[in-house]
Amino acid sequence: MNPNEPVTLTRDVDATIVPAGTHVKLMKGEMAQVTQSLGGSYTVILNGNMFRIDGSDADALGMEVQSSTSSSAPHAATQEEVEKSVWDQLKTCYDPEIPVNIVDLGLVYDCAVEPSNEDTFKVSVKMTLTAPGCGMGPVLPQDAQNKILCLDPVDDVSVELVWDPPWNQSMLTEAAKLQLGLM
Repeated sequence: MNPNEPVTLTRDVDATIVPAGTHVKLMKGEMAQVTQSLGGSYTVILNGNMFRIDGSDADALGMEVQSSTSSSAPHAATQEEVEKSVWDQLKTCYDPEIPVNIVDLGLVYDCAVEPSNEDTFKVSVKMTLTAPGCGMGPVLPQDAQNKILCLDPVDDVSVELVWDPPWNQSMLTEAAKLQLGLM
């Protein structure tokens, strides 16, 4: 696929309007421009509007469907190994408008991993958004929760949206600043 060429939707597909967060159905035959394909989802522009399409619906864009197989931390994982795996999973979550993962954007404020029983762990994440009114508010935490739950030793995940401290550009990692041309 050439990223500059529009694609024709091969079937009706559920999507989310960016940044409003409203769920809509895009119709078969409509032309869309794929602008981002990171973290297992696609951002497309259609009729001047931006939409997020889940990787499980990639076939509607004429692409290969993303598998939702479980990731796993090492067998008999330690708490530290699970925490590293959780951070790795969080780095696969992307804001649909910005081609930078939520960790490098500085949106994840805290990640705590605790034993749930002898073989499983509970994860609690505190994160924010770049703006309190962002309509993608429910989408990004749900994406993070779903990806963490794919880790074999994790049996419970809580992702809480917090607003203190408010996010600002100084929270971007050096890599994110470089990627966004802010350095």
